[in-house]
Amino acid sequence: MEEGNVRRGLLIVTVLLLALLGAGPADAEARVANVVNLTPTRTALFIDSPAMGHRVQVQILHPAGGGSRPSYYLLDGLVPGDQESIWTVATDAVNFFANKNVNVVLPVGGLASYYTDWERPDPRLGNYKWETFLTRELPPIIDGQFGGNGVNAVGGLSMGGNAAFTLVTRNPWLYRAVAGYSACPDATLSAAATMFSIALRGANPINMWGLPGSPDWADHDSAINADRLRGKAIYLSTGTGLLGPHDLNLDAELPARIFSGAPVEAMVNVCTIAFEQRLRTLGIPARFAYRPSGIHSWPYWQDALHDSWPTIGPAIGA
Repeated sequence: MEEGNVRRGLLIVTVLLLALLGAGPADAEARVANVVNLTPTRTALFIDSPAMGHRVQVQILHPAGGGSRPSYYLLDGLVPGDQESIWTVATDAVNFFANKNVNVVLPVGGLASYYTDWERPDPRLGNYKWETFLTRELPPIIDGQFGGNGVNAVGGLSMGGNAAFTLVTRNPWLYRAVAGYSACPDATLSAAATMFSIALRGANPINMWGLPGSPDWADHDSAINADRLRGKAIYLSTGTGLLGPHDLNLDAELPARIFSGAPVEAMVNVCTIAFEQRLRTLGIPARFAYRPSGIHSWPYWQDALHDSWPTIGPAIGA
């Protein structure tokens, strides 16, 4: 009897202490609200995310059979698709991964989000908590429902590539490999371009990490935190901004592609060279793929996806 009273007393004290410390119930888990089997090897999940406060679509390319396999999270650029990832629209990603024993996880949406947790909701873009969604809420679902074995890599193009490096440096325990296709992992070098890209979409860039130079910007700068990349398989590719083999199609959209894609890729090239020097200073090996030409456009990212797989695939055992 006395032992039971002691246990009840300890329980009451524990509850009171938790109340005084402000501890509440355990964080709510993300929930799969709907599953759409698009093909035997492609599935769309609609996930209610407590962090984001709304439903998020994620598509997965996966083998038809069961078994255990690693996962490659592949992120879109600044203007992602709203019905599916642009990777499955503008590249051969579906066919490329068809014979590979890997889950390719493709988040849908995230306009100008940099796939990060914003400090505050934005009136134009809403409540962005992408890092929490991608690193805390989504992996248990992928592992639980698609045979994920807990071994992960992350990659992306442009904005998505920047985000991929940020996700790894902030969550090194989760990933074994990272790839950036025409990306600039140095948040300080790319700060002006990042803020401009967000403002161009009608949002307030200060809502993301505050002003450049703030502690939050430093926390998300993969050049500052590059030592956390040690031991990872790393791939970065870039063109020069000069017209390349994929720019010879003289269609009506070519001038617009050149006007926007050439200077962006030239800036990415400068950033990539600086990031390589940073990693060399730290003694961190990485694969850098420099093309002698090419602008900021999808045909080059498809080439880079293929080129990166001998680096990414073996690192995760795919």
